[in-house]
Amino acid sequence: MKYEVQKDKIIIEDIKDFDISHILECGQVFTYKKNKDMGYDVYSLDKFANVKFDKNKYIITTNDPKYFVNYFDLDTDYATIKADIARNEYITQAVKYGYGIRILKQSLLEVIIGFIISANNNIKRIMKTMQSLREYGDNMGNYYSFPTLKKLHEISVDDFKKMGAGYRAEYLYKTIRMLDNVNLEETKNYDTPKLKKWLLSLCGVGPKVADCILLFGYGRCDCFPVDTWIEKVYIDIFKKKENRIKMSDDLVKYFGKNAGYAQQYLFFYKRSFDNK
Repeated sequence: MKYEVQKDKIIIEDIKDFDISHILECGQVFTYKKNKDMGYDVYSLDKFANVKFDKNKYIITTNDPKYFVNYFDLDTDYATIKADIARNEYITQAVKYGYGIRILKQSLLEVIIGFIISANNNIKRIMKTMQSLREYGDNMGNYYSFPTLKKLHEISVDDFKKMGAGYRAEYLYKTIRMLDNVNLEETKNYDTPKLKKWLLSLCGVGPKVADCILLFGYGRCDCFPVDTWIEKVYIDIFKKKENRIKMSDDLVKYFGKNAGYAQQYLFFYKRSFDNK
């Protein structure tokens, strides 16, 4: 992808593999805000970016261009990935529909917390809870940073409930303390089976949430989160129904090393059309 980095901007003129609404609204991230005329505000750790479309190009205005080049995965060749996962007409149509999706390079701590909150939840409520959670971070002027693990320790179960976390409040409280003795950077060196086993040991993390954390936090594309929409996709493709763990395994085998990318295109496509 061709892009230009300036002092406080990233300019993307090659937009065939980049659409900010596809990227942010495909279920992988909860820390952004859509503005009427000014595009999207995106928050990650203590960083901020405004992304808007203007005259056939995207302009990303940010306090840290280098960070957001990585965050938006701008150096990955998505054209090659799309060609690799083109197994049938179904995925071809899904890729055509969600052509601008890119899998974000998010903060591990944010992803773990965010996807525990996401379990059996809706996007609007998840985003509201994540926004309230950021108020425990540092005041950056016009926004708050995501709180550090130390700051997260200051939040009680009742505080989490007041943010809208519901029954997940207990899970968050316990998992934050479970992370005390873990070096998250070191977990990046685990192979995927070991990593998934560790994630499943955390409170509030089941198979689907673990797969989401693997894909969106660790960038492991040899996994395939299965929810209601992907279950429908599986039945559409394989003409049968299995338990969700078997579905996930079958879809990884079917799509290969880039299965995680296929998941995002298919999820976005199926959810968009079934909701119309």
